[in-house]
Amino acid sequence: MTRNRPVPELSTEDADFVRNLVIHEDDKVIVFNKPSGLAVQGGGGISRSLDDLLVAFAKSNGKRPRLVHRLDLGTSGVIITARTQPAAAFLSEEFASRRTEKTYLALVRGALPFADEGALNTPLVKVEEAGRPRMIAANPGRKGALAAVTHWRILARSGDAALLEARPETGRMHQIRAHLSIAGMPILGDWLYGTGAEGASRLMLHAAKLVVRHPDGGEMCFEAPLPEDFKLAATALGLQAGL
Repeated sequence: MTRNRPVPELSTEDADFVRNLVIHEDDKVIVFNKPSGLAVQGGGGISRSLDDLLVAFAKSNGKRPRLVHRLDLGTSGVIITARTQPAAAFLSEEFASRRTEKTYLALVRGALPFADEGALNTPLVKVEEAGRPRMIAANPGRKGALAAVTHWRILARSGDAALLEARPETGRMHQIRAHLSIAGMPILGDWLYGTGAEGASRLMLHAAKLVVRHPDGGEMCFEAPLPEDFKLAATALGLQAGL
């Protein structure tokens, strides 16, 4: 997903920052707990990204770990990188072939369903609105429409708010955000698919768990603790019982 680029200078502060995000590290992979607000890749006026910070783990030949999947800017949680090209190829194929299991936690508000669990299988298509890409519901026959499936389970309710677990079966751009919005229960703090902050300091979506095969064989399960801002928001909504 990324090329080897000239190794930039990295401050001690930035090096310490990214090292403190590490959940797991071995000779093939490094797993991070990405904070909300840290972009995975640069571009578009972004001054600091995880990809840039990976230079802290660069080898003597300048080769840094490689990205193999993404999280949105506002999403926090588990993200895995590869330390070698063979590991990157292996993991990229695992994600592309849907052999990984991803579990997210979200704070939502809206027209909550009576059921406590279900699946959303509305096809999605990417459109440009005000110069920004977003996903909208699409008829299956529409050009560019992509099949998308998200399994969900409500962990706690309080009025029109809920703490929800989401497990995407497919990996479309903004899939969970778009699906939950289409279902009438957008994620708090989602300016693109919801109504904005609603008492949330940021997008309340957290990649809590990732199950994936290791390039050397065997299954790995990585979990990222909930950030304090997420726990505080859940508690303020009366949803702490589901944490």
